[in-house]
Amino acid sequence: MPTKQPRRILIAPLDWGMGHTTRCVPVIACLRASGHIPVFAGNQWQRSFIEKIFPGIENIHIDGYDVRWSGSMTSFLFQLPGIVRKIHSEHEWLLNHATALGINGIISDNRYGMYHPDIPSVVLTHQLQPLSAMGVWADRTARNTHYALLRKFNEVWVPDLPVAGLAGRMSHPAVMPANVVYIGLLSPYADTSSQPAAPDSLLVLLSGPEPQRGKLSAILKEQLSQYKGDICFVEGSAQGLRGALPESASYFHRLAPGQIQPLLTAAGTVICRSGYSTIMDLLALGKRAILIPTPGQTEQQYLGSLLSAQDGFHAVKQQGFNLSKALSAFSGKSETHALQPASYQLFKTVLTKWTEGL
Repeated sequence: MPTKQPRRILIAPLDWGMGHTTRCVPVIACLRASGHIPVFAGNQWQRSFIEKIFPGIENIHIDGYDVRWSGSMTSFLFQLPGIVRKIHSEHEWLLNHATALGINGIISDNRYGMYHPDIPSVVLTHQLQPLSAMGVWADRTARNTHYALLRKFNEVWVPDLPVAGLAGRMSHPAVMPANVVYIGLLSPYADTSSQPAAPDSLLVLLSGPEPQRGKLSAILKEQLSQYKGDICFVEGSAQGLRGALPESASYFHRLAPGQIQPLLTAAGTVICRSGYSTIMDLLALGKRAILIPTPGQTEQQYLGSLLSAQDGFHAVKQQGFNLSKALSAFSGKSETHALQPASYQLFKTVLTKWTEGL
């Protein structure tokens, strides 16, 4: 039921891949249904993407972090000074504009400068414990640094279940921040019923940071020429189609969730990265998937390994990827099943309680 006191809520997701933006869709939809006014902040492609889903939504341009992922942690560490500058810059922007924008509350998805001393601020993150792949000491140091950033927010909202979490020890570490609230899973497909699909139909969903996204795109396009079933290729890139696909294949570029939904429900098998938001979407629909973690991205490697032990998922390295071998290994996997709808509804209770307190 719409509230009698609308609140203006700033929503600001990270621009690393599309997952942080897409998982804000159900949050924005819930705010609107409750009579509140979401104000979206993002870079150009994020704003265009959200405008397709919510025509007329108030939105503001802020620069993204523009992280590139070559597959090396060393390369990422060299980008850290620039990321820190972006965090300071967005925090200064918020301090200078929050009053004029009339913001009553802030929901940041992994943007660590989007907190305000006088406005209730929450941060969304599923990775409380960063995984460095450099040993226990490095992980502990990364966690302490991360918690120092999280403490700047009033609450930390973890899009996972309170018990038996989907993200394993990333979302349920041994040492927890004091201000954590588990909000359940997020997906724009949570209210979509799973439907039978043609077993030989293949859907490729590809986003994430460059240049690794482009490298995997080239690998798959080359090998898909040998595939005999129906193919649908969806890329989250700025450039559109580059490289050949079989004539029978359908190609799409940066689709909104409502446009991807029928493609997902029709797919017998999905090939995608093992990003957390993508996994939440797959489980909402009970879809089978071959997961290809981004090289060197420890979070995706961990999730891929974790899910490979379950029905419906098979993780394969990008290096040396062979489509025929991956499909053959995957054929022995049992079907996965959609998670209980209640897993994707918990956030509404948390969001409603928070907005009522603003």
